Amino acid sequence: MLEEIKNTAAFIRSRLGEFRPEVGIVLGTGLGDFADRIAAHTIIDYKEIPGFPVSTVEGHKGRLIFGEIGGRRVVAMQGRFHYYEGYTMQQVTFPIRVMQQLGIRYLFVSNASGGINTSFRTGDLMVITDHINLMPNPLIGPNLAELGPRFPDMHNCYDRELIAAATRIAEEEGIKLQYGVYVGGTGPTFETQAEYRYFKAIGGDAAGMSTVPEVIVARHMSIPVFGVSVITNCGLSDEVGDHEDVQRQGRKAGAKMQTLFIRMIENLK
Repeated sequence: MLEEIKNTAAFIRSRLGEFRPEVGIVLGTGLGDFADRIAAHTIIDYKEIPGFPVSTVEGHKGRLIFGEIGGRRVVAMQGRFHYYEGYTMQQVTFPIRVMQQLGIRYLFVSNASGGINTSFRTGDLMVITDHINLMPNPLIGPNLAELGPRFPDMHNCYDRELIAAATRIAEEEGIKLQYGVYVGGTGPTFETQAEYRYFKAIGGDAAGMSTVPEVIVARHMSIPVFGVSVITNCGLSDEVGDHEDVQRQGRKAGAKMQTLFIRMIENLK
């Protein structure tokens, strides 16, 4: 696995010339339009990259975009991989490993999720303060000791300094933020109301089918993470949602998330 990660990173570097990204960004369902805000240097389709899976979910274009935001060099995944697509957890998190080899120092993740907290409304942005993992852990198996420890600590897995910066910027921009715990499940079924009640009972504020594996792997490699969930439906209500509606709500809230991410990236140390 480590050799494959290094080979993939070497291939990408051969396409980038002297460009090296500082920040990695993972764009969730309906949030791919953020890529239009990047002054692109190089765009590579996943299908061109050795070892990369290919996105199979509608709303995930499936390409790496290298460019600049506010003078900072970034790489954005326009489409992620999910366990429910049939990929292993090592495949799901492979791009994060490759980003680390390319030089990223921060990871920004986003997703569309169902609201559990009854104070949330459709279209809200929830800053992820912690997570509950109900998926297989991506670190199961031999440890890649060159990348991180066998038993990585998950305290502060969503970086407190980045959360504080988001709060300050949101106040300046007039963006309302919610804060809460993200519950990561396997999908691909949307949750039952009984499952939402269970997630609420164990401390969850929003639920989805991604993000957690990527964050675990990033923290294994000591990369600070900032995460946002776009609340696309309220799970404890009688609303019935579908994937098309999730994409639509994600796009509507995406403008606020774009402003937040761009300002934060511009102000990174």
